Amino acid sequence: MRQTKTARTYAKALLDLAVEQNSLEDVKNDMELILSVCEGSKELQTVLESPVVSPDKKMNVLTELFAKKTSKLTLSFIALLVKNGRGSVLPNVSFSFGDLYLNNKNILRAVIKSVDGVGDVLKKKVTELVKATYNKEVLIEEEKDGSLIGGFVVTIGDKQIDASVSRQLASLQNALS
Repeated sequence: MRQTKTARTYAKALLDLAVEQNSLEDVKNDMELILSVCEGSKELQTVLESPVVSPDKKMNVLTELFAKKTSKLTLSFIALLVKNGRGSVLPNVSFSFGDLYLNNKNILRAVIKSVDGVGDVLKKKVTELVKATYNKEVLIEEEKDGSLIGGFVVTIGDKQIDASVSRQLASLQNALS
C-alpha cells in the first residue's frame, strides 16, 4: 500500500473523529480488517478503482462486505469516501490509519528485512536502540528478502540501516570499478 497525501488526510480525519467519539480501538480493528480484505481481493480493488462502476454499486459492495463487521463510524466514513469519489483510496487510507494510530499511541514501526528471519537478539537490540533514540515503544515487523544474500536492513520511518551482504558487494564493486 502507498501513503498518499489524500489517503493520509482522510486517515487523519478519521483518527481525530474516532478519538473524539472514544472509538479508536474499534476503528483501528475495522481499518485492519478493511486493509486485509482489500489486499486479499484483486476484484475488490478493481471495483474500487473503476470509473465505470457507479458510486452506488461500490457502496453496495462495501456495505455487503463490511456492514456487519465494522462500526457505524467506519461504515459512515466509507460512505463519505465513496460519495466524494474517493473509494479507490480506501485501502491506502486503511494503511495510513495504521501508521497514524501507532503514532497516536507513541509506537514506532521498525521493519527488519533479512533472508530467512531474524533472531531474538537482533530484535532486542533494535528495540533498545529505538527506545533510546526516539523514546517510543517499538513494533517490529519482519520481512523476508532473498535478494539481500545475507545480513539485514532495518527501516525506521524514513531512516534505513543497510547491513546486507548485497549492499556490501555493491560497494565493493563500485570501489573496484
